[in-house]
Order: sequence, then C-alpha cells, then structure tokens
Amino acid sequence: MGRIAKFFAILILGSTAASFSYGDDLAGILQLALKNDPTLRQAEAQYRANKENVFQSRASLLPSFGAQGGTSRITSGPTDSVYVTNPVTGERTRVANDHDFGPGVNNHQWGASLSQSVFNLANWYTFQSAKANDKAAAVNLAAQEQDLIMRVAVAYFDVLRAIDTLDTNVQEETAALRSLEQTRQREEVGLVAITDVYDSQAAYDLARNTTILQQNFLQSRYEALEAVTGQAHPAIEVLREDFPILEVDGSLNAWEAQAESNSLAIESAHYLLDASEENLRARKSARLPYLDASAFFGHVVTAPITREGVSIGGGASDRTSLGLTLTIPLYTGGAYSSRRRQAEYNVVAAKESLELTKRQLTQNIRNAYRRVNTDVLVIAQRQQSITSAQSALDATELGAEVGTRNIVEVLLSRENLYRALRQYADARYNYVIDSLVLRQIAGVLTPDDILALNEWLQQ
Repeated sequence: MGRIAKFFAILILGSTAASFSYGDDLAGILQLALKNDPTLRQAEAQYRANKENVFQSRASLLPSFGAQGGTSRITSGPTDSVYVTNPVTGERTRVANDHDFGPGVNNHQWGASLSQSVFNLANWYTFQSAKANDKAAAVNLAAQEQDLIMRVAVAYFDVLRAIDTLDTNVQEETAALRSLEQTRQREEVGLVAITDVYDSQAAYDLARNTTILQQNFLQSRYEALEAVTGQAHPAIEVLREDFPILEVDGSLNAWEAQAESNSLAIESAHYLLDASEENLRARKSARLPYLDASAFFGHVVTAPITREGVSIGGGASDRTSLGLTLTIPLYTGGAYSSRRRQAEYNVVAAKESLELTKRQLTQNIRNAYRRVNTDVLVIAQRQQSITSAQSALDATELGAEVGTRNIVEVLLSRENLYRALRQYADARYNYVIDSLVLRQIAGVLTPDDILALNEWLQQ
C-alpha cells in the first residue's frame, strides 16, 4: 500500500503547482479537472462506499452492546360496580367501584447486554477479504487518477492539433485564392486557358470547404476539453517548436520489468485474487463450530398490589447472566456447499484474470514502447517531406511560369506541401500522447510528467 500513496499525490497538485494560477496551460487545466471532473469524483465516492465494507465486516469481530428499558402500568377492577342491599332498610350500598384507570400499579425495568464473538473463523476471513477488496479499490482509484491525467492531456493536445490543422487549412485557402486570382489575370491576357481558371477555382472551393469544416471541428475539441474541467478555455498555450523529440530512455526489457512491478492493473488483479482466496477460506470455515460469549444485567422494580389494606408482592430485584454459546452448523439445505463451490469458481476466475492482465500488459508495453520510437522516426521523416514538398512546389511553380508545367501540377504540389505540414503537426502530438501512454501502462505516470510537459508550452 505504500507505493499506492504516491498516486494519491495527484490530489495535492494545487500546492505543488502553486505558481500556476487557474490559467489555460496544461497544469492549470489539470488543477481544474481534479476538482471538477465528474468521472473522478464518482470514482472517489465509489471508493469510499466500498471502504465501508471493511468496517461492516470488522463489526462482526467486535463486541456488541445494547441497553433496554421499559415501564408499565397495571390497573384492575370489576366490570360493573358492586352493590349490597340492606335486608332491613332495603338500601343499596356500593362496596366496589367498576374498573377505573386512575388507581393502578407502576412497574419498570432496565438492563444492559453485551455479546462478543470468541471464535469465528468465517467472520475473520470475511474481514480479510474485505480488506483485500479495499486495497484493490484504492489501486483502481489511483488508476482513475492516472486516467484523468491522460484524458486532460488528450483533450488539451486534441485542441492544439485542431488549431494547427485549421491554421494550415487557412494558409492553404489563402494560397489557393492567390493562385486563383493570378490564374484569372493570366487568362485575361491569354497566357493560360480557361480550364486553368476552372481548376484553380475548384482547388480554392475545396480549400474553403475544408476550412469551414475544420472550424467546426476545432469548436468541438474546445467543448470536449470544457467537459473535463467544467469551464471554457478559449485560448490555451501551444507546444513550442523546439520541444525535444527523443527515443524512449531505456531498453524494452527494462520497461517491461518496470511495468510488471508498477502496473496498477496487475496490482489490482493481485488484490482481487487475495480477496477471492480469503472469501474461499471464509466459506470453508462456515461449517466449523463458532463460540459466542454473552452477558446481561437487569434491574426490575415492581410495585406492590394492595388488597383490602394488605400489600402483596412488589420490590426491586437485579438479574445477571453470563454465558457461552457453542454453535455447530450441521445442515442448511446445501447452502454452505453451494457457497463454497461458488467461492472456488471465483478464485479460478480471479487467477485467470490476473494471467490475462499480465499478458495484456506485456503486449501493451511493447506496442507503446515501439510506437514512441516509431513516432520519433516518423517526425524526422515528416520534416524531410515538408522540405521536399516545398522544393517540389517551387520547381513546379517556376515550370508553370515558363510553360513546362501546368496549373494542375502546381495544385497537386501545393496540396502535397500542406498535407505534409498537417502530417508533421499530427506526428508531434502523437509523440506527446504516446509518451504519456507508455508511462501510464508502466504505472509510473504522475502529475510531475504534466508539470514537466507544461514547461514546453508558450502563449
């Protein structure tokens, strides 16, 4: 559990990044997401709710104390009044009144009871299972916090990706408009055919349409970022051009070993397996005898009953009891056996889940490692393709001026250049996200990675 605590350090990012206000940089947006993201708050509430299972299961091992008290009032009397007739005078005299709630007898009592489980292996193993489940829930919450880092980063750089794409589209639209105007002028003086004007017009219309679509897409990316933090971010800082593009530090084997020892997914699967095994022990222990101790103290006060001037009964008395109860489960209709078999199957499922998680981790860490290194090569190639596309466009435009190339070739060359620019920007953002994904899969992604990345942003 000690290693898990470092992931909860994300919650103190506000103090770590005290120099950052709630601005539109990556660190400031992450601060807002920590407080406002519904997914994380839901995960925290679910974690706290699950933690109550530990206290509930522990309660069966602790003493149980109760108090009781009561009072009663007893009245009695004949249903009808009783009369006696004087045989001489014939007068009737009432010798007993009918029942009245006024006169009566008050009794009261109070007591306290204490019970304690002395020996119950099933309850003990159930408590151990709840603690293991709680550890798994803590790891899952840490994974949710890492997931929040990734969701913020992806949403943030998706906005930057859309901004760069829109900027490139606007440049392409501007270039297409300029080319259309030049082609019209050349056609007016008879240097080119009208078909060249049509081709230029079509290229401009397509570029303009793409710009309109990209403006809408950019707005949707802004809204996706707003959904994480709960507030709009109309202007965010951009990634500097000198952001370093480096291969992964360390060998693949080193990253595999690091992932195996730090992966939150594997750690959670281990705890869930522990919980299943403890639950199986509890189900097997359910047939064992269990022993409970109990104690009781009571005080009873009874008022005397007065009849014909004579008091009968009444007084105060104390009652105490101490006891041990041994219970031996014998037969419950097959319920114990069924629960034991169910627990055995759950253990098998947990073991297979752990094995599957390990295999997926190996595959994922290898793919992520190769993807980052591939991104480095792709970015270098994209840079070269921009240079090549620019040279090709310059040569094609020069050829068009001297008549060796036509407008279609110019338009194709220009399209290749702006495609290369978009692909280069895409590759840079892919590298940033893939680097974070690699650290997330390895289980070492922390807010420090965001703070370090934030240093490479600018207005």
